Amino acid sequence: MQRRTLALALAGAAALGAGTQARAQSGSWTALFSGEDLAGFDRIGNANWRVEMGEIVADRGNGMLVTRQAFGDFTLRVEFWVDAATNSGIYIRATDPANVTAANAYEVNIWDERPDPKYGTGAIVDVAAVDPMPRAGGRWNLYEITAKGDSFTVALNGQVTVNGARNGKHASGRIALQHGDGVKDSNGVANDRGVVRFRKVEIRPA
Repeated sequence: MQRRTLALALAGAAALGAGTQARAQSGSWTALFSGEDLAGFDRIGNANWRVEMGEIVADRGNGMLVTRQAFGDFTLRVEFWVDAATNSGIYIRATDPANVTAANAYEVNIWDERPDPKYGTGAIVDVAAVDPMPRAGGRWNLYEITAKGDSFTVALNGQVTVNGARNGKHASGRIALQHGDGVKDSNGVANDRGVVRFRKVEIRPA
């Protein structure tokens, strides 16, 4: 009897351990950027993306790095550094990976000097405005972006900037990192100021 009881106890412990391990794996973070190269991303546009000292960097051009995999419900965690003038952003659920825009994706913006700050840093463009707009320029920042069904939450450095905004236009799609054109001058030419750096890009199911 004692042996049988011990065997049952060990079996129960093993099952519990396996269940705990499975839950841990299902809720664990997956790195989308290895820190070494841009494998897993496609380039669109002419931004000068490269890897420097374990960071994704761009400071010229207008373009995107687009994941080769689509995602539906998730929490995305991204560490980034920008100049105050940099026009950048993180696009989620992009449905056209060859031409990512705020019309076919959700753009979580990074742009302290956006002419209309309503949809500047911390906002989801044309979906969820911010007031007042937080600023990200000149320091490392952490974005945590959760998309679950038609609900979206965004936190910048622990401050919630979008809280449960709802929009059901896109159910799944690619994730894209942006280096964009800046403010246009009187001749309609956009400036090329500003660097963006990403040093951590990771995701887990929501």
